[in-house]
Amino acid sequence: MNSAPWQPTYEPDQSEDVPMTPDPHVQQYGPSGAQAPSQQQGGRPGDVPAPQPAGRPSKAAGRLHMVSVLTLGLMAGLFFAYDVSVMPGLAKTDDRTYVAAMQQFNAEIDGNGLFALIFMGAILAAGLAAFLEFRRGHKTIALWAGLAAVLYLAVLMLTMGVEIPLNTQLADLGDPAKVHDFALVDKFKGTWETVNICRTLLTTAALGCAAYAARLHGRAEALLTAGR
Repeated sequence: MNSAPWQPTYEPDQSEDVPMTPDPHVQQYGPSGAQAPSQQQGGRPGDVPAPQPAGRPSKAAGRLHMVSVLTLGLMAGLFFAYDVSVMPGLAKTDDRTYVAAMQQFNAEIDGNGLFALIFMGAILAAGLAAFLEFRRGHKTIALWAGLAAVLYLAVLMLTMGVEIPLNTQLADLGDPAKVHDFALVDKFKGTWETVNICRTLLTTAALGCAAYAARLHGRAEALLTAGR
């Protein structure tokens, strides 16, 4: 009896690559269980989180710190000069000379626009620097700049509340050559000189705070520049 010719049967090799049905779990969550982009950072499907803008160096704040340090340094130097030279020197003169000299000093300062600019500019620069730093989130720098402004505010209060009224009383004496009663001079010396020493100390402390704030600002700006 004739039989059909023998034909070899083909069995696929298990080592061959066989297409497999994609795993829906991998498609949805990604490899190793990572979240799909639509589930990261919250928001709607397909949204990509916008990159956060990097901070930028502030030239305005840096200039204000510089002005603050310069003006406070000038005022501290002026007060210190009175403490160590002007007032001790006048104390060795007679009352008539003392009154005449102080009247002239006060008149020159009161009529000097540059002095007024520096005198008031010191607190404006420190205060604005503190405000800008606070807005930028630099709270430590703002704290030191603000402390400088507060200390110098105390100087302004002493000046307007004590020193200027005393200067006005001395000016009201008129021409020293025609004055016969100099009882005011002893009161003036004791109070004015003591308050001026306080102004020197407060302004020097404010200068130190402003300088430290400027130093911190410089470090922060260097880090921002390096990270750009």
